[in-house]
Amino acid sequence: MSLPGLLVLTDRSQCDRPLADVVAVAVDAGARAVVLREKDLPDGERDALAGELRAVLAPVGGQLVCAGPRGDDAVHLAARDPFPAPRPRLVGRSCHSAGELAAARAEGCDYVLLSPVFPTRSKPGYGPALGVEGFARLLPGAPPAYALGGVLPDVVPALLAAGAAGIAVMGPVMRDPSIVAAYLTALAAA
Repeated sequence: MSLPGLLVLTDRSQCDRPLADVVAVAVDAGARAVVLREKDLPDGERDALAGELRAVLAPVGGQLVCAGPRGDDAVHLAARDPFPAPRPRLVGRSCHSAGELAAARAEGCDYVLLSPVFPTRSKPGYGPALGVEGFARLLPGAPPAYALGGVLPDVVPALLAAGAAGIAVMGPVMRDPSIVAAYLTALAAA
């Protein structure tokens, strides 16, 4: 299975309205893949939210990926999460170093999120920021890598030229989901 060039990551704490409404606006603007984070929610609430987001994505053939190793056919793992058994249909992992990228490749991850590319308000304290050159240096031998962390539409062409499989965005989309159109325009132009 292949993912589109833009992955939207959720963080309801950055939204000014219900998360499902923010995702609906992002989907209306063209988003087709969403990673549901919200790991602090109790399982029942998170499952209900996943159902809402699947309903938003279904009419456009979109993909919901759930963060954590539990249950779904498409999962996104933190750097230290155990690899799930049985293997889901789609497995991604967050990576921050060459060692984590090598481990993700060895375990057969379908994609990785490599971060932080730039300083980010969403996850302060991670770093140092890689920059475009640092991101590119880590890619050889890695699974398809999405650039995450402080990525704005104007740097998308440089990241794609550096070898990114796509980009992953959380904060800017959670705060203004209509910005998805600008990211998609940048992806299409590159």
